[in-house]
Amino acid sequence: MTYYGGQELAESFRTVRTNTIRIAEEIPEESYSFRPSPDSRSIGQTLAHIAMVTAFQTYVHENQIDSLAKVNFPEYIQKSRAEEESLRSKAEIIAALKADGDKFARFLESLPESVLSQSVAMMPGAQPAAKSRLEMLMSAKEHEMHHRGQLMVMQRMLGMTPHLTRQMQERMARQAQAAQAAAAR
Repeated sequence: MTYYGGQELAESFRTVRTNTIRIAEEIPEESYSFRPSPDSRSIGQTLAHIAMVTAFQTYVHENQIDSLAKVNFPEYIQKSRAEEESLRSKAEIIAALKADGDKFARFLESLPESVLSQSVAMMPGAQPAAKSRLEMLMSAKEHEMHHRGQLMVMQRMLGMTPHLTRQMQERMARQAQAAQAAAAR
């Protein structure tokens, strides 16, 4: 028996996606074209990528693919990029983040331990040579958190304070006030 299964995976993914959506909502649409360097994705492109990236995990695990060598990556990447590029406005991107997030979380919840423990062979020559479905599915959340970190830096570059930073600052201020009140007694 494991202590981390489909339910826990779905719950933690929902937390990550909720924070991503909050960032998407807080950044003004006119800033969606901002990119930190010429060869970087823009804010909008990064968010569209996040919205579509879980589709690969769903494809592999829903179809019970047991080896990534069986995936036609050039075809898959071309299709995925076309889907990302079809998301143009802030409203379309946020709607896709919500819809995909809900769909992926429901998919995660449906996975029993017997599926999560299955091994999937990586591409020939990759190390490790195989990963469990659980590990692969966890990487979807990690991938999103990586890009969300990029988005938070871009928010800073635009002069914004990310909501997670604001929440931490508010907690620290409350703790300081409580400590002052306790000391004054």
